[in-house]
Amino acid sequence: SVYRIEDLCFSVLQVFPMTSSGGPITEYPFIRTGLLGFIGPGGLVFVIGKMDGLMVVSGRRHNADDIVATALAVEPMKFVYRGRIAVFSVSVLHDERIVIVAEQRPDSTEEDSFQWMSRVLQAIDSIHQVGVYCLALVPANTLPKTPLGGIHLSETKQLFLEGSLHPCNVLMCPHTCVTNLPKPRQKQPEIGPASVMVGNLVSGKRIAQASGRDLGQIEDNDQARKFLFLSEVLQWRAQTTPDHVLYTLLNCRGTIANSLTCVQLHKRAEKIAVMLMERGHLQDGDHVALVYPPGIDLIAAFYGCLYAGCVPITVRPPHPQNIATTLPTVKMIVEVSRSACLMTTQLICKLLRSREAAAAVDVRTWPPVLDTDDLPKKRPAQIYKPSNPETLAYLDFSVSTTGMLAGVKMSHAATSAFCRSIKLQCELYPSREVAICLDPYCGLGFVLWCLCSVYSGHQSILIPPSELETNPALWLLAVSQYKVRDTFCSYSVMELCTKGLGSQTESLKARGLDLSRVRTCVVVAEERPRIALTQSFSKLFKDLGLHPRAVSTSLGCRVNLAICLQGTSGPDPTTVYVDMRALRHDRVRLVERGSPHSLPLMESGKILPGVRIIIANPETKGPLGDSHLGEIWVHSTHNASGYFTIYGDESLQSDHFNSRLSFGDTQTIWARTGYLGFLRRTELTDANGERHDALYVVGALDEAMELRGMRYHPIDIETSVIRAHKSITECAVFTWTNLLVVVVELDGSEQEALDLVPLVTNVVLEEHYLIVGVVVVVDIGVIPINSRGEKQRMHLRDGFLADQLDPIYVAYNM
Repeated sequence: SVYRIEDLCFSVLQVFPMTSSGGPITEYPFIRTGLLGFIGPGGLVFVIGKMDGLMVVSGRRHNADDIVATALAVEPMKFVYRGRIAVFSVSVLHDERIVIVAEQRPDSTEEDSFQWMSRVLQAIDSIHQVGVYCLALVPANTLPKTPLGGIHLSETKQLFLEGSLHPCNVLMCPHTCVTNLPKPRQKQPEIGPASVMVGNLVSGKRIAQASGRDLGQIEDNDQARKFLFLSEVLQWRAQTTPDHVLYTLLNCRGTIANSLTCVQLHKRAEKIAVMLMERGHLQDGDHVALVYPPGIDLIAAFYGCLYAGCVPITVRPPHPQNIATTLPTVKMIVEVSRSACLMTTQLICKLLRSREAAAAVDVRTWPPVLDTDDLPKKRPAQIYKPSNPETLAYLDFSVSTTGMLAGVKMSHAATSAFCRSIKLQCELYPSREVAICLDPYCGLGFVLWCLCSVYSGHQSILIPPSELETNPALWLLAVSQYKVRDTFCSYSVMELCTKGLGSQTESLKARGLDLSRVRTCVVVAEERPRIALTQSFSKLFKDLGLHPRAVSTSLGCRVNLAICLQGTSGPDPTTVYVDMRALRHDRVRLVERGSPHSLPLMESGKILPGVRIIIANPETKGPLGDSHLGEIWVHSTHNASGYFTIYGDESLQSDHFNSRLSFGDTQTIWARTGYLGFLRRTELTDANGERHDALYVVGALDEAMELRGMRYHPIDIETSVIRAHKSITECAVFTWTNLLVVVVELDGSEQEALDLVPLVTNVVLEEHYLIVGVVVVVDIGVIPINSRGEKQRMHLRDGFLADQLDPIYVAYNM
């Protein structure tokens, strides 16, 4: 609509003042000047300010010109230019907040400026009884001007809100001026587990428990079931189908670098077993560290250990370009796992003994190192067979997101049950081909890479994730070329494809890339599903035939390496929207999509066969009702049998693996996952005809932050912060004493760094009712991320406290 001159006449140039009753005071029209003032004695007119500069903060009126005058009264000539100060208000958390922007003299130092800024804040507080939300100094002659040479106030405000002001100094004071935060939550005494259960029964709510298909009732012609040990399954396959290809390894060009048939793997494992016994002089039960790049050698070394009766531990090799930081982790795992021997390739052997390695660790304390590039020709006299399925098969070491190194014990019985469960869920048979683009060192990634093909007989097409750095299309081209129906990847692989191939979909289509045959594309994860990433991946590759319902996630943890996995049969993954405010109070309230404060949560795949789940209160250990937030507890034949050692936190309770409910079914032994989530019975039907129970993961208990009496999950605050400005590429939050620290990675020029401080503070206040204590702006790549693509927030916290982040800017909010 066009603002006509007549409208301007009636609103500004021809105004009739009214009485309180609504009648005109006089018949003559008046002109509005936009000035504020009063008539004093003798008919004198006193002007005190402009309407434009009127600000209402907490119900009180303040004039911008008065605040400018107070600021100028504090030694102005030394630090800022007179007449080059803008004062305006911005709306944050249901109230107006005062912002002062001034042009700084080029000869004033940062220290001098901060002293002046703090004196201005004190002066305004004592004279006007109002807190200043943000005080920013910009370089000389950078504020937008009006045609008459004054400061263009509305344009300055717009630049501030957009994050385009580029200040050289900024001081935020949310702690002192934000006084309308909701009251902190008072923790009420816990209701006993018996009362909760009775309350659920009275209100007609069922106890939140669910299970996958019963392994005992599934009839299938699984020949591998008759063997108790994976080593026996491999020997049987080498005899019955010797030339059947189990593994195909691809290089960065997408061509076959190596492959293994059943008999080749068996013969290679035999030679490694001889080497362990003759050159390593190892006894059965000795631990062996396998330090190999992702590939065929790692698989052969694993089965060689089983053939010799040794316990393998897979360890990620040190990075040749980054030995100083990666080698100490290798050394730590080798020592903590009490490995009697280390097996690796000739190349890594040299690396472990190099001058760079000697500078990083004490190389004299390595256990004996065996080079498997030079294998003996002979076969072992006999292949070791364990006496009991409950004995140790392998150790699984992983660094959690809280920076804790934990090794779990996997028995032979659990390993076989795990492989059978995955075989049934994914319908894996010798005629199938599965593409795997995962790191093979721990969790479900290791099981899929090394174990499942031997148990189920399907061919695994192995794609090392590191190869995608040189060729981002490698994984998807392999999936298309081999007409694969089932594929597994990590979030980091999915992110690499989304960012690296975003503009190449047309050229990939021209190259014949076709993803229409993909039935399941599972992201292997140990966290809440990243719904934004999976949706953008699905949308991006929809034109190449990828069905949006094909993409799903799995859930694993230290106590059970895979609890949920989408599989082939059963309903598609569901998404619900929950109220984020209720989640902070440990309550689940379902809302409509698009509701204020709504948070989308995607189901973490289907519960695996042989797995039972219950939701329990982490404090009282009592069972909870449907759609109640609690800790996920799991009972399964493929649970790990306990921690081998926990390095970094010795206080971890032994009840992680053998907990009992305090009320109800007190006999079943459960393992505690350490993840908060809830179960919800849907209207969908499972493969066995029952109504489907969906499991939703909210976050890890270890990472949740207790602030203002409420429970916050870092990912929710980080999602809000990343949306705040286009230059923020990544974000991580943690607490330091009782302060919230926000670390943001800046993709842009360093002069944009200070623009982010007010925006980050605003968005966290608006959406989460929290005051940010410290904003740290860093370069891209500073926030540490593990091989699964998970942020290592505690490592980042340690780096921050040790002053090792080399930040672009650190803002301590007052």
